[in-house]
Amino acid sequence: MKITIVGGGLGGLTLARVLRVNGIESTVYELDGSPTARDQGGTLDMHVESGQRALREAGLFDQFRAVARDEGEAMRLMDGKGTVYIDDVAPEPGGRPEVDRSALKRILVESLPAGTVRWGAKVTSVTPSSITVGGETIESDVVVGADGAWSKVRPLLSDARPVYSGLSFVEVHLSDVDNQYPDAAAFVGPGSMFALDHGKGVMAQRNGDGRIRVYLAIRAEDENWVSTELVDLADPVQTRLRLLEIFDDFAEPLRGLIADADENFVPRAINALPVGHRWPRVPGVTLLGDAAHLMSPFAGEGANLAMLDAAELALALAAGSDAETSLAAYEAVMFPRAEQAAHESATNLVECFEPGGAQRLAGFMA
Repeated sequence: MKITIVGGGLGGLTLARVLRVNGIESTVYELDGSPTARDQGGTLDMHVESGQRALREAGLFDQFRAVARDEGEAMRLMDGKGTVYIDDVAPEPGGRPEVDRSALKRILVESLPAGTVRWGAKVTSVTPSSITVGGETIESDVVVGADGAWSKVRPLLSDARPVYSGLSFVEVHLSDVDNQYPDAAAFVGPGSMFALDHGKGVMAQRNGDGRIRVYLAIRAEDENWVSTELVDLADPVQTRLRLLEIFDDFAEPLRGLIADADENFVPRAINALPVGHRWPRVPGVTLLGDAAHLMSPFAGEGANLAMLDAAELALALAAGSDAETSLAAYEAVMFPRAEQAAHESATNLVECFEPGGAQRLAGFMA
């Protein structure tokens, strides 16, 4: 069976690794020129039933534990005035430890033989039995779209496209915080901090490289407003002043995360596929992760589900009598699981950014 995986993120790499563990080779085609070609994003809490299960199926659980940060499970929830509703220290090891995306990606890449991933490979067209890369057509028995929100594979199966949620982020970083910004480091703590109020949010997380990564959440009807009107990449001084004005009703320690941030402001519109997105069985092709069920981050399930999708798809292909039986079995389990998570994500986004969001979230978590 010749398996082609489009997309070398956590889902695509997990699929390739679990397939290999089960004696099946595959090839991953990734647009990025290398595993470190761009910032890989923040930290992830690996759930026992999904992300951790996938790592066990991949034979990489010990490597994961070596770089996981149990202290990253600590969580602080407050409103914009700084009133704290939850201040949880990290539980004993064995729950949902945090791991930097970059560290997790490195582990997966290093577990694959050289040549499994073709870096810098731009896929220009896809059919259910082939892909075209740089003028070369590669025939396949199975094509898997693990290529994220704007998947090139998805149109073979579905007309659905991501829709703007009404919420946008501006991502900022504070570097070397223990030495440069000890007050901010103490305020955020060793894990994550959420401050929600008046339809806005300041959400911060410690990374394993000495950084605090901050996501400033802002409601905006126009999905392009944050990237075109608020963030000016050529003028970080004015961008910072505009953000401080937007968050002028938040407590000073929260505004300090904006004031002390590096001069790299990254706008991000939050998009999602329709809740319950699915497709009729198309021979030879399927999707996993964000390509299949893009959702907002407010269920904490995106990367975990992508890795679980990958592991279950690999196991189905290894156990099935033929590819179509395996793909049908995988999708039958994946669809309802993804729908439940997407519904939770969409509900939580609304609940968090309505008045009293911090109190409601605290009650839900309790």
